Order: sequence, then C-alpha cells, then structure tokens
Amino acid sequence: MSNVQATHYSVIVVGGGQAGLSVSHFLQRANIDHLVLEKHTLTHTWRTQRWDTFCLVTPNWQCALPGHPYSGADPHGFMKKDEIIAYLDGFIGKVNAPVLEDAAVTRVRRGADGRYIVASTRGEFTADRIVVASGGYHTPIVPRMAERLPVQIAQVQSSDYRNADALPPGAVLVVGSGQSGAQIAEDLHLAGRKVHLAVGEAPRCARFYRGRDVVDWLADMRYYDMPVTDHPLREGVRDNTNHYVTGRDGGRDIDLRRFALEGMELFGRLEDFRDGKLRFAPNLRANLDDADDTYNRINASIDGFIAKHGMDAPPAARYEPLWQPDGERIELDLEASGIGSVVWCIGFTPDFGWLDAPVFNGRGHPAHLRGVTAVPGLYFIGLPWLHTWGSGRFSGVARDAQYVVDAICAERANAPDRVSIACA
Repeated sequence: MSNVQATHYSVIVVGGGQAGLSVSHFLQRANIDHLVLEKHTLTHTWRTQRWDTFCLVTPNWQCALPGHPYSGADPHGFMKKDEIIAYLDGFIGKVNAPVLEDAAVTRVRRGADGRYIVASTRGEFTADRIVVASGGYHTPIVPRMAERLPVQIAQVQSSDYRNADALPPGAVLVVGSGQSGAQIAEDLHLAGRKVHLAVGEAPRCARFYRGRDVVDWLADMRYYDMPVTDHPLREGVRDNTNHYVTGRDGGRDIDLRRFALEGMELFGRLEDFRDGKLRFAPNLRANLDDADDTYNRINASIDGFIAKHGMDAPPAARYEPLWQPDGERIELDLEASGIGSVVWCIGFTPDFGWLDAPVFNGRGHPAHLRGVTAVPGLYFIGLPWLHTWGSGRFSGVARDAQYVVDAICAERANAPDRVSIACA
C-alpha cells in the first residue's frame, strides 16, 4: 500500500513479519479496516538476518501460515534460506495486506478518548486497537567485556554473520551454543575454520529417533498443542533457550562432543577478558551433560509413547558421550590462540520502549493471556510461547492470529459506539 489516505483505522498492526501478516489475513476475513506498519520491508528479518547456509530446523510440513500451507515436494525436508523467502513471498501475495513500509513506529500512546495515537516516521495515525507484531528479539546482546577486546579482533553478532569467508583470517571464537551459536559453530567448522566455542546451558535434542523425525513424534504426542498454562514451567518456559539441532543436509543431530573430537575447542561459559586472556566458567562438563540429559529425556518420552500405544518402531537407544573434557580450561590467551574474530550468539532483548502502556514486567516483557493484555484494545502476537511452542513460528502463529482477531471482534461487539464495521 503506497498511498495511505486514511489516518484513522479500527486496527493498526505494528510489524510486517509472518505474525503481522497473519493478523491481517484474519482481519480481512472479519472485514475490519486496518493498516500494517512495517519498519523496513515485509518479512525483513528473514531476508537480512540469516547466514548463507541457514535452513529451517523444523520440517517443512510445519510451515502452516494461514491460507498458505507448505505445498512443496519435500514435506519432511528443511527449506533453505532462498526457499523460505520464496514461501514468504507467496504468503505476502496471498494476504495482500494494507501495509505501509519504511514506517518505523516511534511512539504509541492512548489518548483521553480511548483511541491510540501512533507516531511513525511516515506520519501520525490513530486506531481503536493496536496489535504489536514486532516480535521479541530486538536488541542483540553483547556483553560490556566486548569493549575491552583488541581493536584488531573483528566482532559480529549472530544476526550479522553470513559465512566463514566473510570473517578475517584466523581462528574464530563463537560465544553461545543455542540454536544459532551451535549452527554457526558447525558452519565455521565445516568450512575448515578453527573454532573455539564457549558452551552455554542450551539443551539439545535428536533430529531422528526410532525411525522418524523427533518433531513428528512430538506432534503425535500433542506437545505442540500444549498451552503455556499447562507447561510444567508455566510462563518460565518463555525464558528457555531453544534446543540445538539442524536441518542442514537433510537434518542431523548437532553433537558438540563430536566436534571436539574433530578439533573444535570447547570451553564453559565466557565470563571475562582481562590481561590478554579470555576467562571461562568451569562448567563445560556440566553444560554438556545437561544437554545430553535433555536429549535422552525427550527420547525416553517418545519410548513411553510408543510403548503405551503398542507401536512398531526401531529399538530404543540411549546417547552415550563420545568425548569428555579433560579437566576444565578456564583461561585462553587471546593472542596465542590466533583468534581473529568473535561471533556473539547470546540472544536478544526485547525493546518496546516506543509503547506507552502499563503492561510490562521488570524485564521488559508484556503481561498477557494468549496475546490479550489488561489494557483495552492492546494485543501482542508472535512472541515465544505466547500460547504454545509454535507461537513464534510458522507452525503456530495462525492459531494465535485467529484468537487475537476473535478477541478484537468480541471487544468491538461490546463497544458498539466505537465500531464502524461489524465482524463477519
């Protein structure tokens, strides 16, 4: 939408990724006028913040955006970066959302009349309701110790990493072993680079177990339908680091112990840099063991499911460590190690500073129930575990978007003085 005429809308959606576009899909079905404001271009993050060999870590069949399920020839494969973009382009074309791109929202506040006032770099708008669909990964986390590293050390954050050749010569320190860190460490390792990996507390899971993708098993076990309110950790699960695994080359486990046998240097959590030395916590063994415990625990739950239903499947197996660290190395001389670059893979923090609403906790996360906040007319979507595991993914965002739009319809029905178009 290039020529925006109206300044007031029933709904303004902030963010034009898969979550915002999914909301637009259901708003159009409900015949509700709206505008999507996108800071850059539609699905910008997928196009600009992924490395060259990036691929999905969940099978293609889980790509189920509203009205746009995966229809390719490899439902149990893992789309690569270009294929993901093509899939999203198809979704963009189907939704045909009323969108204003290059419109960074700078402030949203609620006026005395109950309407929301939206200031953006493309002008000011008002709306009866706001759907925040900008995600929860905004500001890259880089520790202050990074400022003390020598200037000749190249430093990039995971969202800026592209490939091994884009980094200067020398060994590479990858900090963090979550989903991105483990895959980037693997990418560098396969490219023949010497990798030092600071291993965090991320769990891992098998790619395939007892003849099937683990995702297929967990889907049958209804794990992906479990609401956050039923999870043993409740809302605490939103803080969990994603399990590391990969869809690369048809999908496989990521086993850091195997990498160690092949020459990758593993350390515990990076804690400091001083006197020319990197300092690590003595927790490498514990972190590896905990990740393997999660791996085996998930597989054991699959064993139980198979046994309960009397299913025919290949025999059960338990992962046994291929390698154990010989003590805990807590120091590494930066110059002697030959490290020429550091890739920070320790996540992001949310930044909703532009939203003036009393819905945030002390960590900057919004309080909500399935995306519905206590503030009238304010909704969120696309956040990790907003409702289920798939809430921030292609697999679950459609269900969340439908729920939020249904909530908007219900609110409109209870506020007839502010309704201009009835929900279908």
